[in-house]
Amino acid sequence: MNKQLTYELIILELLSLIEKEKDTIASLSNCSALLYDKLEQVNWVGFYLMKNNELVLGPFQGKVACTRIAKGVGVCGTCVSTSKTQLVNDVHKFDGHISCDSASNSEIVIPILKNNKVVAVLDIDSPSFNRFDKIDQLNLEKISNILNKLFN
Repeated sequence: MNKQLTYELIILELLSLIEKEKDTIASLSNCSALLYDKLEQVNWVGFYLMKNNELVLGPFQGKVACTRIAKGVGVCGTCVSTSKTQLVNDVHKFDGHISCDSASNSEIVIPILKNNKVVAVLDIDSPSFNRFDKIDQLNLEKISNILNKLFN
C-alpha cells in the first residue's frame, strides 16, 4: 500500500477512536498505538506534554524514554522553541540530540498547537536513516491538528 493511502486510513481510524472519547490521555494512548502499529520502520512513537514550561513524557509505544526534556534541548525541545516540525534524517548529526534509544537514526517531531502555543509534541523515531519525508510531515501535521482539539 502506498504511504499516502496508509496515512488516509490512519486518519480515518484515529477520528473514529477519538470522536466520542473525552479523556486526552486515552486518546493520545490510542493514537500512539495506532501509529506504532501502522507505520513501517519506526521504533518509538509517543507524546511529550508541556507542563510547567518543560516537556513531560506522555503516552507512548516503544522502549523506555526520557521523562523530561527542557525547552530548546534536543529535537523535541527544539520543536517547542521553534513551534515547527523537526524532520531529522540523521539524529547523530543533530547538535544536542538526546539519545534514549541508540538504535534510533532518524526522527520527526511535530508540535501540537493550541492558540498558537505548543501544548504537546508527537515524536516518532526510526532505526532507519532518512526514514521521514514530506508525505510523513504533511500527514503527521494533519494528525497534530486533529489532536489539538483534545487540549483545553
